[in-house]
Amino acid sequence: MQNIRNIAIIAHVDHGKTTTVDKLLLAGQLFRENQEAGELILDNNDLERERGITILSKNVSINYKGTKINIIDTPGHADFGGEVERVLNMADGCLLLVDAFEGPMPQTRFVLQKAIEIGLKPIVVINKVDKPNCRPEEVHEMVFDLMFSLDATEEQLDFPTIYGSAKNGWMSTDWKTPATDFTALLDAIVEYIPAPEILEGTPQMLITSLDFSKYVGRIAVGRVHRGELREGMDVSLCKRDGSIAKSKIKELHVFEGLGRAKVQSVQCGDICALIGIDGFEIGDTIADSLNPEPLDPIDIDEPTMSMLFTINNSPFFGKEGKFVTSRHIYDRLVKELDKNLALRVETTESADSWIVYGRGILHLSVLIETMRREGYELQVGQPKVIIKEIDGVKCEPIEQLSINLPDEYASKIIDLVTRRKGELVMMESKNERTFLEFNIPSRGIIGINNAALTLSAGEAIISHRFIEFQPWKGDIDKRQNGSIIASESGNAFAYAIDKLQDRGRFFVEPQTDIYMGQIVGEHSKEGDLVVNLTKSKKLTNVRASGTDDKASLAPAVIFSLEEALEYIKEDEYVEVTPGAIRLRKIYLDENDRKRFAKK
Repeated sequence: MQNIRNIAIIAHVDHGKTTTVDKLLLAGQLFRENQEAGELILDNNDLERERGITILSKNVSINYKGTKINIIDTPGHADFGGEVERVLNMADGCLLLVDAFEGPMPQTRFVLQKAIEIGLKPIVVINKVDKPNCRPEEVHEMVFDLMFSLDATEEQLDFPTIYGSAKNGWMSTDWKTPATDFTALLDAIVEYIPAPEILEGTPQMLITSLDFSKYVGRIAVGRVHRGELREGMDVSLCKRDGSIAKSKIKELHVFEGLGRAKVQSVQCGDICALIGIDGFEIGDTIADSLNPEPLDPIDIDEPTMSMLFTINNSPFFGKEGKFVTSRHIYDRLVKELDKNLALRVETTESADSWIVYGRGILHLSVLIETMRREGYELQVGQPKVIIKEIDGVKCEPIEQLSINLPDEYASKIIDLVTRRKGELVMMESKNERTFLEFNIPSRGIIGINNAALTLSAGEAIISHRFIEFQPWKGDIDKRQNGSIIASESGNAFAYAIDKLQDRGRFFVEPQTDIYMGQIVGEHSKEGDLVVNLTKSKKLTNVRASGTDDKASLAPAVIFSLEEALEYIKEDEYVEVTPGAIRLRKIYLDENDRKRFAKK
């Protein structure tokens, strides 16, 4: 019987989780002496590397002193909570990674709460103790207080603490005496994380993840809860709705290093991948063929935000994308539902549009960005929060918003958040920085990022997490400024933009192709302004001093996908294609817009 430890790694965005996993993989000697391992080994898709965040959870394993350690990498952002909830079921313990200066942050709290509810035993790793302004002792106290507030048991509160610097490649039991390697952490995992319980009886496995291969199709991944699974074994697939289907395991794989290895059988407690099971979903159970006993399916928190997805029907439709029809987009959304548990898709009266529900703007924008990179063209509407009726009262999602910023900007930020119906619940000042905590409706968070960064000269560190549904807080001020809309299709001329610069700021560069109804800028006043940017200078053979000045243009404002989604109003769409992100009015013709506004 193999000696196994299953651990999940929990951390707030940017606290060094991916670097720690890299160093653990190096400590497990997965690479040859002369092999270049690279950085961010597990953040292997382009989006994760660009944003510096983990989006998809992944499984790897290392061998240390005869013990197999299965490492489950979890996302640090609450918007990807669906990923977290399903993979924590595979672990027996967790590494809680915390920054030695910042301490536990809201996103840490979110994932840790899930881990403590399941009953996982934590090891606390206080990272970045090489920073000049670090405060490891205080952070240790903060972690204890956080666990206590999350109703941790006596056993969970008696956690071991390891200090270190993942970037510099060392971990130690005392932060004042740096070590040379990760031995202290690996020893702590073997010593403190319990080995999986050995449960005898008929086999049971909860499917908590899935993989896909173009050769064998969908692959079920999970942890064997009881008994033993063998290659060629007849099993039952117990679905969420109570139905049971007979199936057969064609191949069994276990995780070894960064890949998988084929085996004949898997004992209870190990994480494995099954090939040959058809028609399964995450949350289903693999059980005995004659006497099936299903496990409890995974509970997933409800989505808090929705967005309208529709086909691209702008004049530039089909110029850049490979997949542009409603069938393409709908098939892609259905495929995403297989593995993205926190997502919901609803059809509408129109065959060309769907309402997609998710955990937050980041959750939905990562889906849109992934589709865009795969060659899809689509349009999305303004994000809307989900309103529920609880006991006859209209309720909306409330989030905890944490902002860390220099002292001098605190009053401006408090004013900004309270105008969006936020309530200040905590204010703490330390080392010339102020830490603010608010309870704010999810509606108020849409678009707050840009405003807060502008007011704090780019210094604010913002994070938020969903708490609960509370009664409706009333109307919130929307963006006051109107849009500048193109009246003609064609090429935007520097001459035309130059003459209109006093009317607002522009989102398009000169020589960009634009179409009628596209939003090309933000008006400096309320109300929309329709302009013609395709007007060039009329040339004559008369020259005069002063009239031939060069156009000096302010740089165009270029939105990222999240910024564009936060910026648009109800009557606007974001057009997303592989080559561009454009803002447009739903009704491109000005007469149609006026007719619609009167309704």
